[in-house]
Amino acid sequence: MKEGKRNFKTIILSSCIILFNLIVFTSLRTNAQNMSQQRIPRIVSPEIATDNSVTFNIYAPDANSVVLNGSWMGVGENKEMIKGYRGVWSVTINPLEPSMYNYNLILDSVNIIDPANPIIIRDVNRYSNTLIIPGKGSELFEVKNVPHGSVSKVWFDSPSLGLIRRMCVYTPPGYEDSKGKYPVLYLLHGGGGDEDAWTTLGRANYILDNLIAQGKAIPMIVVMPNGNANQTAAMTDMPFQAESSRTQEPMDIQNEQAVIDGTKLYPNSLVKDIIPYIEKHYRVTANCENRAIAGLSMGGGQSFNIGLLNTDKFAWLGMFSSGIYGGTSGAVFDAEKQIPGLLSNSSFYNKNLKLFYISVGEQDPRYGPTQLAVSTFKKNNLNVFYTSFPGAHEWSVWRLSLGDFLPRLFR
Repeated sequence: MKEGKRNFKTIILSSCIILFNLIVFTSLRTNAQNMSQQRIPRIVSPEIATDNSVTFNIYAPDANSVVLNGSWMGVGENKEMIKGYRGVWSVTINPLEPSMYNYNLILDSVNIIDPANPIIIRDVNRYSNTLIIPGKGSELFEVKNVPHGSVSKVWFDSPSLGLIRRMCVYTPPGYEDSKGKYPVLYLLHGGGGDEDAWTTLGRANYILDNLIAQGKAIPMIVVMPNGNANQTAAMTDMPFQAESSRTQEPMDIQNEQAVIDGTKLYPNSLVKDIIPYIEKHYRVTANCENRAIAGLSMGGGQSFNIGLLNTDKFAWLGMFSSGIYGGTSGAVFDAEKQIPGLLSNSSFYNKNLKLFYISVGEQDPRYGPTQLAVSTFKKNNLNVFYTSFPGAHEWSVWRLSLGDFLPRLFR
C-alpha cells in the first residue's frame, strides 16, 4: 500500500515537472516569436539591378518622411521614398549611366548617410555615400585585380606658412621593393577641398593603378597636398544639389577671398617646403623633366602660376577647369600681365615646357572663357594641348581629365 502511494506521488510530481516545462517552453517560444517580429530586418542598400536601375532602402519605422538626394539629380531635386512593410522605406530610380555618384538620405529634414552602405566619402565638412555603376564609364577608376600602389598621410613642417601640414602621397606598385627613382606629379585640389579630395572624390590612386597596369602611364609618385594657405578649406552651408555643387568647390562663389589666398599665397610653400621634403624622404629623380604639376579649378590656377613661374622646376603643366580664364565671379584674365612674356616670348615656354595641358567641362561656365584663352595662346604661338569632356564643374570631368593627362607625362 505504501509502495503504491509513493508511485502515485512520483507520477504526480513528474506530471507537474512536465507541465511546468511545457509552460516555460511555450512562453519562451512565444517571446522568441515576438522578438523575431520586432527584430530589425536585414537591409541591402543600394541594390543595383541588371539594367542599372537602383533601389535604396532604409529601416526607419518612426520617421515621418524620407527623401533621397543624389548627384545625378538636378538642382533642388529630391526623390520621395515610400514606407513599406515593417518600417522599411524604399525608392527605385531609373537606370544610371556607368559612373560614380554620391547621395544622401534626408530623414525628417535631416541629412544623413545611408546606414546600409559602408562606402562613405568626406568632402571637407560634408559626408555622403558613394555609388558606382559598373561599365565603360567606370572602368577608369574601378578597383580591379591589378597591383595597387600605396597612399600615405604625411605630416611635414611648412615654414613658409608657419604651419605643420598634412599631404597624401601615392607611391606606385613595387616602390617599396625597388631601389629605383621615380618622377613626381604634384596634384592640387580645388577650392573647398583638402589633401584627401583627389583620393576620396577623384579616386586618383585607382586611376593610377589601372593606367600603370595597362602600360598607359609611367609609374610615378603623386603628391597631393593641402592647397589652402590657411590650412583648412573655407566651410560652406550650401545645400546638396548636383555633384557639381557638393563635390566641386563651392568656395569659388561663396568665398572668393579663400580662393585668392590659396592661389597667391600657396606657391611658395609648395616650392620651398613640399618639394624639398619629398626629395629628401622619397626616391625621386630631382630635375624639371621629372616633375609635373596639375590641379583642378583653384588648383589649376595654382598650377598655372607655380608651373609657369618655375619652369626650371616643372616641365609638365596641367589645368583642369580653371577659373582664372573667366567664368567665375570677378575673374579678369590678362595672360601677359599675369605671366610676363607668356605671349610676347612664347618660344621660351615652348622650349621649357614639354606639356601645357588644359581641359574643361563642356557644360561648365568656364568653357567659353577657356576656349577663348586657348585661342589667344595659339594665336601667339604658345604650344598648348586642349581638350574638353561632357559635364559641368564636377568630379566626373576631373577624373576623365586626370585619366587623359597621366599617360602624356614623362614620355
